[in-house]
Amino acid sequence: MRNWITLGFLVVMAGALAACGDDKAADKASNEDKVLNVYNWSDYIAPDTLATFEKETGIKVRYDVYDSMPMLEAKLLAGGSGYDVVFPSLTPFLAQQIKAGIYQPLDKAKLSNYPGLSPAILKTMSKNDPGNTYSVPYMVAPTGIGINVGKVKERLGTVPQGSGDLLFDPEVTAKLKDCGISLLDDPVDVIPAVLAWLGKDPTSQDPADLQTAMEALQKIRQNLKYIHSSSYINDLANGDLCVAQGYGGDLIQARDRAKEAANGVEILALVPKEGTAFVIDTMAIPKDAPHPNNAHVFINYMMRPDVVAAITNTTGYANAVPASLEKVDEAIKSDPFIYPSDEDRAKGFSVPPAEKDYERERTRAWSTYKTETK
Repeated sequence: MRNWITLGFLVVMAGALAACGDDKAADKASNEDKVLNVYNWSDYIAPDTLATFEKETGIKVRYDVYDSMPMLEAKLLAGGSGYDVVFPSLTPFLAQQIKAGIYQPLDKAKLSNYPGLSPAILKTMSKNDPGNTYSVPYMVAPTGIGINVGKVKERLGTVPQGSGDLLFDPEVTAKLKDCGISLLDDPVDVIPAVLAWLGKDPTSQDPADLQTAMEALQKIRQNLKYIHSSSYINDLANGDLCVAQGYGGDLIQARDRAKEAANGVEILALVPKEGTAFVIDTMAIPKDAPHPNNAHVFINYMMRPDVVAAITNTTGYANAVPASLEKVDEAIKSDPFIYPSDEDRAKGFSVPPAEKDYERERTRAWSTYKTETK
């Protein structure tokens, strides 16, 4: 089991390797229209990322968002999505999608900022994208637990430090039900987390372990407010949830939004002590992208230290460009959730691509679970 996070967070120790210059769009866009179609996670760029790109290049961006990897995968596998740049998670999605032949190789001669990427993260990615042929790293983060400190303490009498009990223990979740609990809407995120909490191999593809995980989830189904992969950000910040499983940067955004609103809500982001998945999100170009040259211009821009530092400061996700750290806020660099401790890193795992039979069974089990009446 590879532990990529140990490598991924070596960005903190890395030197300033990035090249800062971008080539002009006129040299890149050839005869393509000045248009770029991007499909990304929600809340995953800085406020001025697109406006600055359009001003610098003259390329107009149509920007759509999704809130789960299956949404992205469905569009890409159907073909003709019209998107030029997408942001798949490395495992298991990018690895599977590369095998399906839905991406085109990157022309690294068009990516002048590529040498500035973390060698450690590239090495890790090469295990699923040999030769780093189809993708470049974007952001890295743990999947964690966000809690409303006041509401949790009021109901439990204490604030548990990073235990999966907050999500999966029937007795604990019953006490928290009235203030709202949510899970991510993706079995690739939820089932390994349950297995880790149960003390089992979170990367297992044994049907018996899947059944055990689903039985554990069934016991807390009635205690969940909803299952969704983006709504929890604002709901945590507004005090409408007290516990949420979430992606690292999303939980940081919820925490920061609550602070900015000064609404009396204190959000704490925790890494589960039982272990959690760490994610590398990537940038890739679909095989049928209508504007591949413009896509290269955009990816190169997104690797620029000042650009990606602003995204890290906005989203709370660590990035893969060591030179950007000079412009990353000190509070973010020193945050133990964004840059976990050695102990938390050692417990990190990555979910491998699933065998077809297991994937089919897992998807069916999850669909049934979501649609069951509480």
